[in-house]
Amino acid sequence: MKKRFSEEQIVRILRQAEAAGQTVAEVCKQHGISEQTWYRWKKKFGQMGVPDVRRLRELEKENCRLKRIVAERDLEIDAMKEVLKGNF
Repeated sequence: MKKRFSEEQIVRILRQAEAAGQTVAEVCKQHGISEQTWYRWKKKFGQMGVPDVRRLRELEKENCRLKRIVAERDLEIDAMKEVLKGNF
């Protein structure tokens, strides 16, 4: 699924709105988003800056990689257990 806004753009939109003192409705209309989207973004990225978002993305990628490694190891362990069952 292609996202319309990157995380960095979302944070910039949130900060721009705060700095300009605009209402949520004005910001949503300006950027073509729903208020529900605004509040979801605010919940997720509300206290973050652009560097924080970049770091979060890096951590999520690393976490995904580590989960994949653990899943592969679990499969290898299960396969070894099956082989050992057959030999004894």
